[in-house]
Amino acid sequence: MRQDKIDCSLCNAHASSLFRFCGHQTLELIDAHKSSNAYRKGQIIFFEGNQPLGLFCVNKGVFKIYKAGPDGKEQILYLAKPGDFLGYRALIADEPYTASAEALDESVACFVPRDEFIKVLEAQPDLSRKLMQSLCHELGIAADRLTSMAQKTVRERLAETLLLLYDSFGKENEVQIGIQLPREDIANITGTSTETAIRLLSELKSDGVISLQGKRIHIQDLPALRRIARTYA
Repeated sequence: MRQDKIDCSLCNAHASSLFRFCGHQTLELIDAHKSSNAYRKGQIIFFEGNQPLGLFCVNKGVFKIYKAGPDGKEQILYLAKPGDFLGYRALIADEPYTASAEALDESVACFVPRDEFIKVLEAQPDLSRKLMQSLCHELGIAADRLTSMAQKTVRERLAETLLLLYDSFGKENEVQIGIQLPREDIANITGTSTETAIRLLSELKSDGVISLQGKRIHIQDLPALRRIARTYA
């Protein structure tokens, strides 16, 4: 659903968006051509296999980026939060989307048409450089995920998933993971069945590593969770 356009300079996600590297005139160019849209929980904003027509930038809410297997089971690749770009790899490569994006809650994203975004990249070398760094960072994360899937146990991967959620959505000076996900989504990030994820979460709770209050997850022993995940940074 279309809503009033959000100016880039006034966007509450501007400080974390790569558009912060654009000058005032470039932001005005973006504002002149973009649209802002509200999405309901569960609404898809693009499908795997479709051709990208532009760039999405998250203003509010969280989107899951996922691939669907032949049996319909999802593998969640990552979660996008305010300030993140969606679909830019396919857009720059001029290829179909390799994954789908779905709103996990009531969300807002701005859409910049392809031609205008390409003009912005050509006019803003700082943005182009930061975007290339972001792509390289994503490749590194993807390599780490592949290594985890091949070498770590499901328990270790689940602990790694909880750490990822804590690092991305944790609230300062709190142990609560600042996003409530269905157990199915936690399982789809980890790469396991929902039943296994539920069982392992209960085991972590029994061990005093986490506490559970409905969908809310609190980390009680962060060092122990890092040891389980074999992540020590």
